Amino acid sequence: MSERVYRALRHDLAAGALVPTERLGEERLAETYGVSRTPVREALARLYADGLLERHTDGLYPYRPRVNELGDLYELRIVLETRGIQRLQATPADIAEPLVEADTDPRPEPLGRPESALPAVTLHDMSELRRELEIWRRIRNHPPDPGPALIAADEQFHTTLLAAAGNTALADALVTVHARVRPVRSLDMPTPARIAAMADDHITIAEHLLSGDLDLALRTLLAHLTSSRAHVLTRARRALELTRLAQAVRE
Repeated sequence: MSERVYRALRHDLAAGALVPTERLGEERLAETYGVSRTPVREALARLYADGLLERHTDGLYPYRPRVNELGDLYELRIVLETRGIQRLQATPADIAEPLVEADTDPRPEPLGRPESALPAVTLHDMSELRRELEIWRRIRNHPPDPGPALIAADEQFHTTLLAAAGNTALADALVTVHARVRPVRSLDMPTPARIAAMADDHITIAEHLLSGDLDLALRTLLAHLTSSRAHVLTRARRALELTRLAQAVRE
C-alpha cells in the first residue's frame, strides 16, 4: 500500500499537482488517496529521503531549490550525463580500474570474473535512441506549446540517453535530479526559438550516438547542458528580483 501511495505522491509532485507552499499533512493526503495515515507517513518518509520534500518547523513541503542549489543540481546533471557517454568511450579495463594505483595500495585480486571477462560497454538501447530521435524530429517540425508535456519529453530524452550507457544507477540518479529541478522549469515559458534549439540539440546528440561519433556527441551534450544551466539560473535570479520588487511596493 505504501508503495502505491509513494508512486502516486511522486507522480503528483512531478506534475505540479501539489502546491509548493502548502504543507503535506498526513490526514489530508490520506483522504485524498483513500488510505490510512500509515502508508502516507511511510511514503512521505521515502520522498523526504529522495530529496523531493523539505522539512519546515510545521511539517513537510514539496522541495523548492534555492538558486545556489539549482547550480549544484545542474552540475550534478552534467557529471551524470557526460559520464554516460564516457562509459561508452571506455574499455572494460577503464571501468574496472581501481582508483588507487596498485603499487601504492597492494591488494589481492578481486574475486569473480577476471578483467578480460568483463562485458564490453556498448550502446545497447539503439531502438530506444532511434525512437527518441523520431520524437524530437516531430517536435522540431511541429513544436508543442510550453508546458509539462514538453518538460516530460525533454527529461525522457536525457534519461533514455543515460540508461543506454548500461548503468541504471546513473539513470536513477538523473531521475531524482530532474524531479528536484522541475518546480523551477515548470514556471519557465521557453520561446519557439528555444524549443527549436532544444530539438536541434537532441537530434544532433542522438544522430552522433547512433553513428558512433561519441566525441561529437559528448561535446554537443556538454554545450547543451551548460546552456540549459545558464538559462535556468538566469530565469531563477530574475524571478527572485521580481518577487523582491513586488514585496517592496503596493497598489
